[in-house]
Amino acid sequence: MMKTLYLECGMGAAGDMLMAALSELTDAEAFVKKINNLGIPGVRVTRENAETCGIHGTHMLVTIDGEEEVTEDVRLAAAGQDDMLIISEEHHHVHEHHHDHDHDHEHHHDHDHDHGHDHEHHHDHDHDHEHHHHGHHHTSMADIRTIVAGLDVSEKVRQDVLAVYQLIAEAESHAHNCPVEEIHFHEVGNMDAIADITGVCLLMEMIGADEVLCSPVHVGSGHVHCAHGILPVPAPATAWLLRGIPSYSGSISGELCTPTGAALLRHFVTRFVPMPIMATEKIGYGIGRKVFPAANCIRAFMGETENAGDRIVELSCNLDDITGEDIGFASEQLLANGALDVFTTPIQMKKNRPGLLLHCLCRPQDAEKMARLIFAHTTTIGIRRTEYSRYTLTRREETLDSPYGPIRTKISEGYGVHRYKAEYEDLAAAAKKAGISIQQVRDSLSTK
Repeated sequence: MMKTLYLECGMGAAGDMLMAALSELTDAEAFVKKINNLGIPGVRVTRENAETCGIHGTHMLVTIDGEEEVTEDVRLAAAGQDDMLIISEEHHHVHEHHHDHDHDHEHHHDHDHDHGHDHEHHHDHDHDHEHHHHGHHHTSMADIRTIVAGLDVSEKVRQDVLAVYQLIAEAESHAHNCPVEEIHFHEVGNMDAIADITGVCLLMEMIGADEVLCSPVHVGSGHVHCAHGILPVPAPATAWLLRGIPSYSGSISGELCTPTGAALLRHFVTRFVPMPIMATEKIGYGIGRKVFPAANCIRAFMGETENAGDRIVELSCNLDDITGEDIGFASEQLLANGALDVFTTPIQMKKNRPGLLLHCLCRPQDAEKMARLIFAHTTTIGIRRTEYSRYTLTRREETLDSPYGPIRTKISEGYGVHRYKAEYEDLAAAAKKAGISIQQVRDSLSTK
C-alpha cells in the first residue's frame, strides 16, 4: 500500500488555502507552534474556523507585526467598479472603501505601489494610502535565500522552499522578460508569502506521503486588475507555471489559482489525474477569503492506494548490427540516467541472423529521455513502447546489527509478505574480514 495525498483544486490553489487544508491532516496545533517559532520576521500564523457554502474548514490567518496583510486598493474608475466585490465586515478591519478582494484567496498583499509585477493578488494599490506595514521594499532571490537560511527547518524543507521561490522567480522573469537575478518579488516577497510557502513545505514533511496527486486545476476566468493595467486570468506568471499541467477555465469569474499556488503544485505534485481508487482516512478543508457561488476551498484527501496503480513503460528494439561492447555501454548509460532495469534476450532475426532484443524498463515520465538515449547509443531506427500496470512491494532500507558489524538490508513489505535481503557488498566485506562464508554472516543477522 502507498500513503497517498490527493489535492482537489476545483477552485484553484493559493498558498494559504493549501496550508490550511494540509494542516487538517496532521497535528495542526504542533504545526502552528512550529511555524511561529521558525524565525520568520514579524510573522504570526493562527488557525481560524471558517465556512464556505455551509462547509466548515480552516482558514489560516497570517499577520505581520500584529496586522493582517490586507491591501487597500486603488479606487478604480467607475467602469471597473461594477465587477468588484466587497468582503463582509467580519473578515477585515479596514472597510471604508472598495477593495478589489477579488483575488483575496492568498493574502500576499504587498504595498508596492509602482508596479505589481507579482500577480499574486492583483490588488491595485492606491498610491496615497498610509502604509502601516513593513516589507515595502522589493525582495530579491538573494534576500529570500538569506531569510530561508536563517529558518529553523530541516535541510529538506529549506531546499523545498527555495525550489518553490526559484519557480516563481523563473515565471516572473519569463512574464516580464528580464533575468531571474533582476526579479524583485512584490507580494510574494512579503513575509506572509514566505510563511505560506514555508508552511506548506513543512506540512508536506510532517505528512510524509509516498506520492502527491492532484486534480486538474481550475484557474478561474475574466480579468484581474494590477498596477500594469488589466490582465487576463490566469495571470502570465501563473499560466507559465501551469504549462504541461492539466488546467481549465470555468464559469467562475476571478483569479482562482495564484502564482504561489501554481508553484507549490508544480513542485510537489507527482501526477495531475482524476482521483484514483483510494481508501481515504482523513480529509482537510482549506478555505479561501473570497465568497464565490461555489464552495471556495481546496480539499486534501489522505489515504492508501494500492501499488497496482503503479505504471511502468518498457521500451524495446531488435539489434543485429552492434557490438557487445556497445550494448554494454548503452545499458550503463540507461541505468545511470534512471532506467529501472535494462536487459537483453537472444533472438533470431531476418536472414537467420542471431540478434539481441534490448529491453529498458522505466517510469512513464522518463520514457522520452530513455528513447533518446537508446537512439543515441545503439544502431536501432525504431523503438517499441508498451505500458504496464505492476504490483510492487513497498521497499525501505535498514541497517541491521550482526556480530561482524552493521549490515545494510533491504526490507520489502506488502500483500502479506515481509522480506529481508542483506546488501551483498556489506555481507562480502564482513565475510572476508572474519574469514567466514557469506551465508554465515547472513545467518547471524538479527531480523526481528
